[in-house]
Amino acid sequence: MIIKLSEFAEKKVLILGYGIEGTATAEYIRTKYPQMKVGVSDQSEGSDYLDKQYDYDLVIKTPGIPKKLITKPYITATNIFFDEVPKNQIIGVTGSKGKSTTASLIAHILKKAGKEVRLIGNIGEPALKSLLTSYSSKTIFVYELSSYQLDDIHYSPHISVITSLFPEHIPFHESVKKYYEAKHLILKFADARDYYIYNKSYEILNRWGDDFPGKKIPVKRLMDSYDTKLIGAHNYDNIELAFAVSRLFDISDNEYFQSVKSFQPLPHRLENIGTFHGITFFDDAISTTPESTIAALHAIENVETIFLGGEDRGYDFHQLGVELKKFNIQNIVLFPDTGAKIELIINELNEYHPRILHTSKMKNAVEFAYKHTKSNSICLLSTASPSYSIWKNFIEKGTLFQTCVKQYAQENKNTKYSS
Repeated sequence: MIIKLSEFAEKKVLILGYGIEGTATAEYIRTKYPQMKVGVSDQSEGSDYLDKQYDYDLVIKTPGIPKKLITKPYITATNIFFDEVPKNQIIGVTGSKGKSTTASLIAHILKKAGKEVRLIGNIGEPALKSLLTSYSSKTIFVYELSSYQLDDIHYSPHISVITSLFPEHIPFHESVKKYYEAKHLILKFADARDYYIYNKSYEILNRWGDDFPGKKIPVKRLMDSYDTKLIGAHNYDNIELAFAVSRLFDISDNEYFQSVKSFQPLPHRLENIGTFHGITFFDDAISTTPESTIAALHAIENVETIFLGGEDRGYDFHQLGVELKKFNIQNIVLFPDTGAKIELIINELNEYHPRILHTSKMKNAVEFAYKHTKSNSICLLSTASPSYSIWKNFIEKGTLFQTCVKQYAQENKNTKYSS
């Protein structure tokens, strides 16, 4: 049964979770339903914040709160948005990695082609906040959708784009199977008029197309290089996905390639932050799974030092260990909690003995990199684990990395390092 917010216009409604999305939801309700009685409850108020549900008729749940904790009828900002906007104006983008870059690239291409576009969701403006500014039937909403947002969705976009799929967010979803099921929900409510665009190198994404009622557009990278600031084969896959979307809007190939050329990569995603003391530093703080870190190693040549480790979510690091040996990474910083697990795997590899530092301090990690990384080689922050064991999020981690790199270079202008 689909719950509609309009049915509770004169009821008591609780916004559960009051971060960026919860704040936007409150603003939306105050504007659209001024007569609605609205309360707010957030985890910051204490462990009993969930108890407030009993005093309300409806809960509006933010994505980070598992649905099993909800005891009253509930709805989400994502479902409210889909109920409000005609589906033919919505492009939904999801995937384990690459969704932010792909969604941003799609929005950039459409804007360059003269379309009225709004980038919303995780990478853009909160979905409901975007509805508080007038829009028309020609407005295109490019919506980046996380597995948290998809976990209880009741609608499908007109165009669904899936960039990649591998295990992630297991503590929240409780199993890989449930995580995949949440991602799959983006397609569940599609009809014959809708589109499914996906990276065909993932077998499970091919299988999902078997019962898709609309038009399937499998994408496989056709070119080995592009005139773009984006780095790596995985980003070329994202470019091809955006290309498939652009063709649905009759954008010429020339317009498309010009847009790809002018697109600026997002921060903390294989971001070259500069060369200091002969060492080039890359911030790939967004890479919080082994698969994405492996992609980074394949994207950048001559990595000699890498920073790994973070929150333990049960990932398998064996293939990462194989890749570290394959690329002969000489210096490795290991952060808790998964740093110890990664070292055990490294120790099992024959004839591979990198220099290792265990630390929880970014400053110490950066000093280690300066002292042991050879000139004309790369130091890469790409931790293969979530940030939360030490940092608030990947943005805080990446920003601190950049600050420490530049500060240390400034403070040691006249120092010559050697391995």
